[in-house]
Amino acid sequence: MKFFFFHLMPYADLDLDYDKKYNSAWITLPNSYFDPKKGHALYNRYLDELEMADTLGFDGVCVNEHHQNAYGLMPIPGVMAGALARRTTNAKIAVLGRALPLLNNPVTVAEEYAMLDVITGGRLIAGFVRGIGAEYHSWGVNPANSHERFHEAHDIIIKAWTEIGPVPYEGKHYNFEYINCWPRPYQQPHPPIWIPSQGSRETIEWAAHASRRYTYLQTFSPVAALAHFMKLYSEAADRQGWTATPEHKGWSVPTYVAESDGRAYAEAKPHIENFLNKFLKMPIEMLAPPGYQSLASVKAIRAAKESIRKHQTIDELIAKGMFLCGSPASLRAKIAQYQSEIGFGYLLANLQFGTLPHELTRKSATLFAQEVMPHFRDAAAPSAAREPAHAK
Repeated sequence: MKFFFFHLMPYADLDLDYDKKYNSAWITLPNSYFDPKKGHALYNRYLDELEMADTLGFDGVCVNEHHQNAYGLMPIPGVMAGALARRTTNAKIAVLGRALPLLNNPVTVAEEYAMLDVITGGRLIAGFVRGIGAEYHSWGVNPANSHERFHEAHDIIIKAWTEIGPVPYEGKHYNFEYINCWPRPYQQPHPPIWIPSQGSRETIEWAAHASRRYTYLQTFSPVAALAHFMKLYSEAADRQGWTATPEHKGWSVPTYVAESDGRAYAEAKPHIENFLNKFLKMPIEMLAPPGYQSLASVKAIRAAKESIRKHQTIDELIAKGMFLCGSPASLRAKIAQYQSEIGFGYLLANLQFGTLPHELTRKSATLFAQEVMPHFRDAAAPSAAREPAHAK
C-alpha cells in the first residue's frame, strides 16, 4: 500500500458562529470572513506540513481545487504544487484535481501539468475532476453540460500530451486550430491520471474503461459506500475485459493518530466535528444542482453524503468508517481490515482537517509515518497505474 498526505488547506481561523447568519461556508459566505494576514500564516503553515510529509517518507502529497469557500483555500492548486515542486524531493505531487468542466481553455491544464512534471522530473500525478456541484454555482457554469465538457477537456489534454503538434480539435464545447503543448510532459506518454469522485456511476464507468484504466479515488464517504463504489469499479473493469487491481483504487479519509485511543479521541473531537458540521456544511442544492448527475448517481451520492446535511459527532464518524482515529495499533488494525475487505492500494490520509492546529497535525503525521505506514510496506505495494498511450 502507498500513503499520501492529503491537504485541503481550510481557513482554520474561520469564525465558527458564521452559521448564525449563513447556511454554508461555501459560495454565499462573504469573503469579509477571510483575513489576508491570517491567510498568509495559514498558507505557509500548510506548505510546511506538506513538505514535512516528504521528509517523513510519505509516498506523495496531495493538493486540490475548490472555489469561494472556507473549506479549502486552493482555487488554483497548481500554485501550491509549484511551490512544492522545488521544496520536496521524493514524494509524488498529486493535484486532485483540476475541475475540467469549469475551464474555458483545457490546454492551460495540459501546459500547467507538463511544467510541473518536467520541474519535478516525473513526480506529478495528474488529477481530473468534474468538481462538486457547488463549484458550478461559484463559476456560473451550467452543470447539465458537466460530463460533455469534462470528456472533451480530457481528450484535448491527452491529445496535447501525446500527439506531435500542432494538431486541431473540433468539439461541441471546445475548438482549437492549433494544439501544440510546450513543454511536453516528462513522463511518457503522460503522467499517471487519477480520478477522484463522490461516487458518480458515470465517472466510475468512464475511469474503468479499458482504454483508460485510471486510478479511481473515493472521497469522504462511509466505508460501506467506499466498498460499494470500489465494487462498481471492479465490475466495470470486468465488463471491459480487464481486472482491476489495488493500484487502480484509492481512498481519501480524515485521519488522526495519537499515543492512545483515548487521547486521539479527545484531541481530535472538536476539530473533526468542526470540519464536518461547520466547514463541510451545505444545502443539497449546492452539493447536487439539477442536471449535475443522472438519477441513479443522485440517489447513490445522496445516500453516501447524507452526513453533509446533518449534525454529526465523532462517534458517528468513527462508527461509519468516515474517520480513522486512534493509537497506531488501532489504525494499523483498522486499515488492514478495510484494505483486505475492499482492496484499495492507496490511502490518502487527510491529516489536517478543520481547525486542527499545527502541532497536533505534526504529531499525528509523524506517528502515522513512523508507526503505521511501515506495517504495510512489506506487503506488495502497487506502482502508480500507467495509462495506455491511446487513452481517450
